[in-house]
Amino acid sequence: MAGPTPDQAGTPAPGQAVPPGALPERSPGAESPGAAADAAVARILAATVHPAVGAPRGVVVDSPPGAGKSTLVVRAARELVAAGERLMIVAQTNGQVDDLVGRLAEKAPELTIGRLHAADSAPGPEVLRHANVTPSDKVADLAGQDVVISTSAKWQWVRAEAPWRHAIVDEAYQMRSDALLAVARLFERALFVGDPGQLDPFTVVGTEQWAGLSYDPSGSAVVTLLAHNPQIEPHRLPVSWRLPASAAPLISRAFYPYTPFRSGTGPDDRRLTAAVRPDGSALDAVIDRAAEHGWALLELPARHTVRTDPQAVAAVAATVRRLLERGLTAHSEQGRAPLTADRVAVGTAHRDQAAAVRAALLRAGVPVDGAAGPAVTVDTANRLQGREYDVTVVLHPLSGRPDATAFHLETGRLCVLASRHRHACIVVARAGIAELLDEHPSTAPVQLGVPVAFPDGWEANHQVLQHLGGHRVRLR
Repeated sequence: MAGPTPDQAGTPAPGQAVPPGALPERSPGAESPGAAADAAVARILAATVHPAVGAPRGVVVDSPPGAGKSTLVVRAARELVAAGERLMIVAQTNGQVDDLVGRLAEKAPELTIGRLHAADSAPGPEVLRHANVTPSDKVADLAGQDVVISTSAKWQWVRAEAPWRHAIVDEAYQMRSDALLAVARLFERALFVGDPGQLDPFTVVGTEQWAGLSYDPSGSAVVTLLAHNPQIEPHRLPVSWRLPASAAPLISRAFYPYTPFRSGTGPDDRRLTAAVRPDGSALDAVIDRAAEHGWALLELPARHTVRTDPQAVAAVAATVRRLLERGLTAHSEQGRAPLTADRVAVGTAHRDQAAAVRAALLRAGVPVDGAAGPAVTVDTANRLQGREYDVTVVLHPLSGRPDATAFHLETGRLCVLASRHRHACIVVARAGIAELLDEHPSTAPVQLGVPVAFPDGWEANHQVLQHLGGHRVRLR
């Protein structure tokens, strides 16, 4: 496999403890974004399709938000099949599998694709409309397909006499290490692609008994893989094509301090214009601020509230309604298009908050997900991972809280919420979050053998709040 690039040399593995200031923040390079991305992809494909003699059996790719991870998976699949390989692809949810099947079927119509699903479920109609896709709940029915795609949960039950030579694991950082152990018998080599800044794998059982052990089944598959295979040097995609020039520096600095990336667009490549003039309200002020600078903070008075804070929920719904009323147009390198409801998303930390926002939007006459026609997406950070919109409105996880718990301080949660947009992100929050962070230092026990995550939630939240402070509009 190809060796590390200059930016990778000395870069800590995901999850590795790193003291602040141990490494300088490096620029991703002076070459153009397109050239940097093409060079990185070329190295990854060479290591995957034509590995050197004695190269590790795994290739790991770290991808920041919107860096072309799905495009890389499609290119790798096409080149592996062109080289005469049968390929299995592992994703983590049925939604991710269906999205990947649809993208692969459109971009590579020459491939025959098998969609392996559970016996009591079926893929969505958007998958079945492709002529080159064959669904089945039995892997034997798909033996002649070039590519077979399914979830890790389904692959665990597959019994294959002859393993695949190659596999691609998509969203690999969301995969638990026990799931990787269960499917690793099915392939000889694998390309692992994922975003190290996103949410950690989810489990509903306690994991304290495994904390610090090298075989912790609740740990990320990639972190465990790298811990047991130090010879694997992760590659990385250095350019985000989703995040605008206004957002990439903050997200890179706050959540990816040792694997920096940049935007694929310049400061003047994207803008939002409104057909309706502002009326002098705080809502219009925050929308204009976001349109001009890419970020805006709608700040409510400080107060401890219940989790489904009625005033904050109402502010989120009113902001979304006003966004649509003002007839915004999104201008970008892809052309110009009206900001319709399906290009707007609301992100929350909890499902009950999402339900409250959804109900408030319906009362305001705004269509939400599930409605016929274009509709606003309202969901939690967990379910918004991997999705992209023109404008997002975020209810800050710490807004109105009397404490700062590990759940609300998880860096991946804030990273997902703040990195779904192509043009602008509006954060709705009550004042006092900075003081809350200072008043609640971490009291979690230190466990031997558990790497310290860096940056931690306090550092990331402070950096984001400091930046948003320059784009604050107070709502009284």
